[in-house]
Amino acid sequence: MNTTTTTLSSRGADATTISLHEGYFAKRSLADWIFAALVLAGGLFAFARYHGFMDVYEKGILLGTIPAAIAMGWFWRPLRVLMGVVALFSLLGIASYQGDLARAEQVFWLKYFLSSQSAILWMSMLFFMSTVFYWLGMFIRQPGDALESLGSKLAWVAVGMALIGTMVRWYESYLIGADVGHIPVSNLYEVFVLFCWMTAAFYLYFEAQYKTRAMGAFVMLVVSAAVGFLLWYTVVREAHEIQPLVPALKSWWMKLHVPANFIGYGMFSLAAMVALAYLIKQQALETRWYKLTPLWLLGVVLCFVPIVFRKSPADVGGGNYWAGYLLVSGLIAAGILLGRKRIAARLPSAEVLDDVMYKAIAVGFAFFTIATVLGALWAAEAWGGYWSWDPKETWALIVWLNYAAWLHMRLVKGLRGTVASWWALVGLAVTTFAFLGVNMFLSGLHSYGTL
Repeated sequence: MNTTTTTLSSRGADATTISLHEGYFAKRSLADWIFAALVLAGGLFAFARYHGFMDVYEKGILLGTIPAAIAMGWFWRPLRVLMGVVALFSLLGIASYQGDLARAEQVFWLKYFLSSQSAILWMSMLFFMSTVFYWLGMFIRQPGDALESLGSKLAWVAVGMALIGTMVRWYESYLIGADVGHIPVSNLYEVFVLFCWMTAAFYLYFEAQYKTRAMGAFVMLVVSAAVGFLLWYTVVREAHEIQPLVPALKSWWMKLHVPANFIGYGMFSLAAMVALAYLIKQQALETRWYKLTPLWLLGVVLCFVPIVFRKSPADVGGGNYWAGYLLVSGLIAAGILLGRKRIAARLPSAEVLDDVMYKAIAVGFAFFTIATVLGALWAAEAWGGYWSWDPKETWALIVWLNYAAWLHMRLVKGLRGTVASWWALVGLAVTTFAFLGVNMFLSGLHSYGTL
């Protein structure tokens, strides 16, 4: 009797094991396969329609994005809705042009919603609004969850508008001229749009995985700061205007190197803002003002930014803008300082914050490593050498070494908590200088990105 029971139990365990190890494709639902079919159809349509503008490498990239998009949609279902909405409105915007760029001022939904500049301006406003609602949810007790939920929804819409603007801008560049057309990741204006939506999208993933929206108040601060820079840069340089590529950028490598690079930048920024949240939670009960170092550091940094950019050669008549930036920055720092106890109570546990920080840096480091290797291959093609110790390359190496050391200490020595958080914040400063500071103060082979 006991032997029979044991045999049946072991068979049941085997059946459970087989069920748990069921094939990946066998787990797919009908909705999964419909989504895959739509992505495949869309990719093949794009290939049939635009393959004449592509070289063999670009065709390979396009075909490679089809299984990648399907995998992402299967991995995280909200991306399916995002992809569908972006595709629908991008195609509507493209069709509305009817091959004539002048229609951007004649067609209502192009002029106010779907032209690249209109969509990106909507993105900017929605990211600002999202940040406001996340912070209102942090401080207002009763409807806090509802306000944070609204902030999250607005962030999703902003990501969608950024992607629509990017896709339509890509098409607009070809309307200017076949020799002008390019993927919009070639200058500071375009990559700041890329940075904004990528950082927000990765945060929204963490928000869903950890079932907490409180981190959004901090992460959206860095996104809003990027939007602020984008608007300033648009005014002082008219950066929204599409320009022909410089010779060094006329390469298919750009389509791989730049997005991979900005996944790294976005994740490092996300990790730093979560690290700031960790430090604030840790010091919530501290009453000695001189011990509240993270908050004073935030205030100093926020006040330092307008001083740096106000001295930029590009800034003509930008004094009022940076005065407003300084005022808003001061209010943010003061609000966090005074409301730190309420903020700490709303934030998830220190363990969750530490885990998000680690995962963000790990993913960012992986993609930044890929981007660095791709950049070396691109440099060999463009300039005849893999590495030339150009200032941008040197600072990219410094960024890579910084996060390599962080991960090494985490995995080997168990780096956690306060030291890890401070290190992540310092890492953001290093990354920011590599991204913007080099463009402002140094010159070299990457001088096409100067301010």
